[in-house]
Amino acid sequence: MKATIHQSTLEVVQGDITQQDTEAIGNAANSALAGGGGVDGAIHRAGGPTLMSELRAKYKGCPTGSAVITTGGNLKSKYVIHAVGPRYSGSPKDPELLASAYRKSLELCSQNKISSVAFPSISTGIYGYPVEEASRIALKTIADYLKDHPEIKLVRFVLFDSRTYDVYENALKELTKSE
Repeated sequence: MKATIHQSTLEVVQGDITQQDTEAIGNAANSALAGGGGVDGAIHRAGGPTLMSELRAKYKGCPTGSAVITTGGNLKSKYVIHAVGPRYSGSPKDPELLASAYRKSLELCSQNKISSVAFPSISTGIYGYPVEEASRIALKTIADYLKDHPEIKLVRFVLFDSRTYDVYENALKELTKSE
């Protein structure tokens, strides 16, 4: 499903984020930038050892709600944006930290002249963020950013399973009704 937000496209698809041909892909990283399971592990396996070498050389971790950028290694994408979302606790800070992880990722896109990026559903795997709430936060944050940043032409959410895809598709329909 696709929606137009000002001059940009926001879409949700089901698939494998490591196979995307966008200029950058987002990674659901941990604050130690140490690699891990789920999306993080899949991206590191597909991208090869270059990703970890670059992370270790350039960064000493990344705080929750922020993001850092590396090259894409063996991936089709030229860049990987490693975003650290919150572990869900039910705290009032959780939504802002999740929104901030996406916003900081998009700021890195703008700063690096990246016009297309694919994101996973950050924090909804092992970090336990409820997908329904996370999808609304993610899509609204992206849509708000795109309104003032036409240099980003495409933001794609790549969801691994049909349940998560369905939730994001419904959230995008709701968002576009209210726009």
